[in-house]
Order: sequence, then C-alpha cells, then structure tokens
Amino acid sequence: MATLFTCFAGACPTRITCFRAGIRISLTLAPGFTLPATKTVKSLADLGNSNLSGHLVPELGKLEHLQYLELYKNNIQGKIPAELGNLKNLKSLDLYNNNISGTIPPSLGNLKSLVFLRLNDNRLTGPIPRTLTGISSLKVFDVSNNNLCGPIPITGSFEHIPLDNFENNPRLEGPELQGLAGYDTSC
Repeated sequence: MATLFTCFAGACPTRITCFRAGIRISLTLAPGFTLPATKTVKSLADLGNSNLSGHLVPELGKLEHLQYLELYKNNIQGKIPAELGNLKNLKSLDLYNNNISGTIPPSLGNLKSLVFLRLNDNRLTGPIPRTLTGISSLKVFDVSNNNLCGPIPITGSFEHIPLDNFENNPRLEGPELQGLAGYDTSC
C-alpha cells in the first residue's frame, strides 16, 4: 500500500495490509500508536517488488533492532533519511531499483554490522561518503546506474568491491589516488 512508510509522518490508519505473491502481511495498530513501540522489530519482511510507493521517513531510524530493510524494486521516492544511520544492528539495506534521489547520507557509515548495501538503479547524486570505507563487515556495495560524482574509494571495505558495482555513473571518477590528491566532496 502507498501508506506503508509515509503513514508515520502523519495520521496512521488502524490497519496496514500489504499483498505480495499471495501472502497477506497485515499489521494492526493501536489507537495512539507511535513508532517507538516497535523497537523490537528485526525485519520488515522482504518487501521487495511489492508495488510500494511513498517516501522513507526519519522515524525508521528508531527501529533500533532492525536487521533487514529490504525495499528493492518498488516506487519509493525522496531521500534516504540520515536517521537510518542509527540502525546499529542493520545487516542489509536493499533500496535498489526505486526512484530515490539526493545524496547517500554519511551517517550510513555508522552501520558497523552492515554486510549488504545496494543502492543501484536510483537517482542518487553527490559523492560516495568516505565514512562507508570504515564498515569492515561490508561485503556487497552496489551504486551502479545513478548519477554519483567524485572518486571511487578504494580503502577499507572497498578494496574488494568490483568496479562493475560503480558503473553507469557518468560523473563518477576512477579509483582515488591515495595520498596524491585530496578527496573532493564538492562534486
């Protein structure tokens, strides 16, 4: 449903239902429901390819035990909230193949448990935040098919990320030259 993620920014319905491949995911909300009441949520289920639309709201950053945020292949728009950087237990952030715009928040570098970060096939701009190189658990990183700019980081977890995962970003430059040039974030 269109209100699955945006409802937290305003009035919430008492029931949210999502249909996917014949399975009905339903959540009943109590009157006066607030998002912090769901702090024990570990997964929002695999909601990829579920025909969802709307925006990601900052309140998602309050789901402190969330481990998987799988929202790929939908019609999610707007920016990635910086508050997602508060999800210390997050292992997978799959937002690929949506209509997400804006920059990649540097706060995502706080996600020290993150293994999968797939943001490909969106409309992201700006540089790849250097803070992401400090996520030692990161094994899969894909930002192909966006409009990112600046150099490709090659330190830390980025040492083993294939260059294919950066392709089709016309303003993205080759790997940064360590120590020979400053890292320009004004692209």
